[in-house]
Amino acid sequence: MTRISIDTPCYFITSVTHHRLPVFRTDKFKDLICEALNEARTSSGMLYFAYSIMPEHFHIVTDGERKPSDTLRYLNGITARRIIDHLKENGPEASLNKLRLAETAGGYKYSLWEHHSDKFLLTSESMFMQKVRYVNNNPVNDGLVARAEDYKYSSARYWLRKPLLDDEPLEMDINKIEWYSK
Repeated sequence: MTRISIDTPCYFITSVTHHRLPVFRTDKFKDLICEALNEARTSSGMLYFAYSIMPEHFHIVTDGERKPSDTLRYLNGITARRIIDHLKENGPEASLNKLRLAETAGGYKYSLWEHHSDKFLLTSESMFMQKVRYVNNNPVNDGLVARAEDYKYSSARYWLRKPLLDDEPLEMDINKIEWYSK
């Protein structure tokens, strides 16, 4: 169980695509990133509390069991590898070329993410809930849907206690939060 406090914070993370390219414009790429996020959860044991996948970024609220740098390594590393590998195998090559970098010392030729993801410590339940509402309302505020629960690639249905989809893209762990205030 996770308790949100100054001693046991959660993380609010936003990762933005390289040059704000709308990589996640189609459901195919949104599904790919959700599969990769599930893989990151399995590899790390991370808990996910809220998320939304937007055309050129994603937001996620996770537990704080590991250092922020490790959390980002799992989230951004696995998602980048899956998306870039998909583009290499399936194209379109023009999309892959937009992610091209000058080859780095580590041998990397492509970058899906900007290198300075936003990470914010959530040290209180009120701060946590503020970010959950922000994440779930992001698709509405960006004009993608009229109601948060209508956006397939977010955690809004979990938090609004709406029926989940048969093919819910990403499971949330909100039942693993131990609330101070009820």
